[in-house]
Parts: sequence; C-alpha cells; structure tokens
Amino acid sequence: MGTQESDEQTGGTGRRALLGAAVLGAGGAVLGLSGTARAADARHGGGRGGGVKSLPVPTVIGHRGASGYRPEHTFGAYELALDMGADIVEAGDLVPTRDGHLVCRHEPEIGGTTDVADHPEFADRKRTKLLDGVSTTGWFTEDFTLAELKTLRATERIPANRPHNTLYDGRWEIPTFEEVLRWQNEQTRKRGKQVWIYPELKHPTYFRKLGLATEERLARLLRKYGKDRKNSPVIIQSFEPTSIQRMSRLVGNPLAVLLSGAKSRPWDFVESGDPRTTADLVTPAGLKEIASYAQGIGPTLDLIIPKDSAGRLTEPTTLVRDAHRAGLILHPYTMRNENPFLPADFRKGGDPDAYGDVFGAFRAYFATGIDGVFTDHPDTGVLAREDFLAG
Repeated sequence: MGTQESDEQTGGTGRRALLGAAVLGAGGAVLGLSGTARAADARHGGGRGGGVKSLPVPTVIGHRGASGYRPEHTFGAYELALDMGADIVEAGDLVPTRDGHLVCRHEPEIGGTTDVADHPEFADRKRTKLLDGVSTTGWFTEDFTLAELKTLRATERIPANRPHNTLYDGRWEIPTFEEVLRWQNEQTRKRGKQVWIYPELKHPTYFRKLGLATEERLARLLRKYGKDRKNSPVIIQSFEPTSIQRMSRLVGNPLAVLLSGAKSRPWDFVESGDPRTTADLVTPAGLKEIASYAQGIGPTLDLIIPKDSAGRLTEPTTLVRDAHRAGLILHPYTMRNENPFLPADFRKGGDPDAYGDVFGAFRAYFATGIDGVFTDHPDTGVLAREDFLAG
C-alpha cells in the first residue's frame, strides 16, 4: 500500500501475547476459515463463478504480508500471512531496478527497509530526488541492478514501533515479482488452495518519465505465467487512475484504484493538469467512471468513516453504498492492532506500543458493508471476521 497512508509511530507491548495466541490457535483459526468462508459464501454468494467472487467476504488481505510480525515485503512476512489465514497477500509494492526488473519494496527509496546504509560500496549511490513532488533522500532501486539489490537484506521499516520485528532483520533478501509469481504457484500446490496476491504499482508516472514504465513490465510477467485473465488470482492496484486504465488495456485481471484523503490529488492528475481530487473520484459520477475500467477501489478507512478532531469515529459516509451501486468492491486500508493506528475511541490506555480494542474497530468498519480490508495483522482480521459473521 502506498505512501499516502499514515505512518504513525507505534510499538510492540502485548504483541507476543497476541501472536502466541494466534500461533497456538492457528490450526483452529485456519481450519475455521473454511467455516467462515462458507458463512461468507452463503451471505454474499461467493465461491461461484471463480475470480474475486470466490473469495470470502469480508476478505482479509495481508498488508505487505504479516507486516505486524515480520519485516514487510519478505517471503517470511508473506508466508506468515498465509499461515494466519489471510485470503490475499499484498505481494508486493512494485518498483523497478536499473536493469528493468520489478522488485517488492514499500518505496523505491530503500534506506528505511534494507541494510543498504551498512554497505560502504553503495555509499556513493545516496541521492536526493523529487518523488511525486516530495524531496526524498536515500538510496533508490532504479539506481541499482538486480544483482546489486540481491546483496542487501530486508529490515524492519518502523523499528521504534515494532522492535520485536528487528529480530528478523537481515534474514530475507528483496524478492522480485517474478519470484513472487513462482512462490504463489508453489504455495498453492503446498496448501491445496489457491493463493491470491494483490500487487501495487508504485509511482508509475515517476518511473515512466525515467524510461522504466512498470505497467508493461508487469503485464509481460503476468502473461508469461498465465495470470493475466479475468479470473486470475492477481488483483492489481495503484493510486494513479491512469495507470489502472493502462493496465485495463494490457491485461484482463481485476483492477482497483487506491484512494487517499479527500483533498489529495493523484500524482498522475497533478502531472497532467487534471484538477480533480479524491473527493471528486468518490462521487457517484466519479465512481461510475472508475467502474468503466476497474472492478474495485481501495480507499483509506477515513473515506469510509471519517474521524472528528479528537480522532474518534463519526458517521459513515455513503461511499460503500455508492461504490456498490456502481458495481465496485471496496478493500480499504489499513487496520493495525497498535493504539496509535486505531481510532481514538478504540485505544486502550496511554501506551503507544500497546494493542487497543482492534476487534471493536474491525466490527465498526465491517458493519459498513466493506468487502474486505488490508491489515498488518491477518490473524486478528480472521478472528474479527469470525466474530462479525457470527453476529
């Protein structure tokens, strides 16, 4: 998921207790998923027709894997998300290397997600660039070959928030998207059920101007592995509507437009002079236009239920209803267990590292009728769905 979301700081107190419960109960949670899926199918008609209609609703999407427990966009995070019962894994945020390979990183700047700063041979690669209008300093994937990137190892992106995740720093390398596609096939065979992935095209306008267009590279890989069709288990997302329009002409996959704050403008709109904001895109007319080339939207949770000045939830907007009327599914982002990421009315105590009443927050968002949600903690999402469907 993109940089448009909040990266508030949080921590890890209580994480081991919850994770321990999740792992000890993983058999029950995962085995219970089939019951949850049946309940969802009965309620929403899923499981028939293949494609996205075969997914349980609400769909639990592992945000960059199980990034609440492992460094994000690593095979460790991806596999743990599946172990915890995620229906889809967001694998991954796609950015190109200098020699044209797509790799999985949260951003093209990798100083915060790898050990590149510890490699003296790459010290001279540090740059300051204008990334979608924001001056950004660090090391960028487009300045490295794939072979060079493979000498790096992934690290926890927010160690002050998730110190326990730093235990795994250095364990995994940066995956390519082609490796992810092969991994998807392997995991599908191993687990005896179709594994779904939800890659995001990051900063496509920025990369196109550098001569590293990502849409065509993604399309070629999907075609190579026979995953470019309507019912293929790969949903493609981007914060840039024109990028999704381009993908709609290249592949048949289900597509989703990501939506940030109401006052924000997609960067491709900024570059082209399109004056519309996200607020324009979530009107009935804007949603109808999106539905002409995409099957879903990924709005920030604040577009589903806004918060007041104290950070408490207010009344839901009409976005869920309006999107459904346009024929679009909604997969908002991002649910996290830690207090600072939760609405103020679901936080517990003053400890910024403690887990809050995340089950209550899930219940509030599920009640709006959303079709699924991205979460850093898939085990929590699966249990919350079971609670919600049980009434």
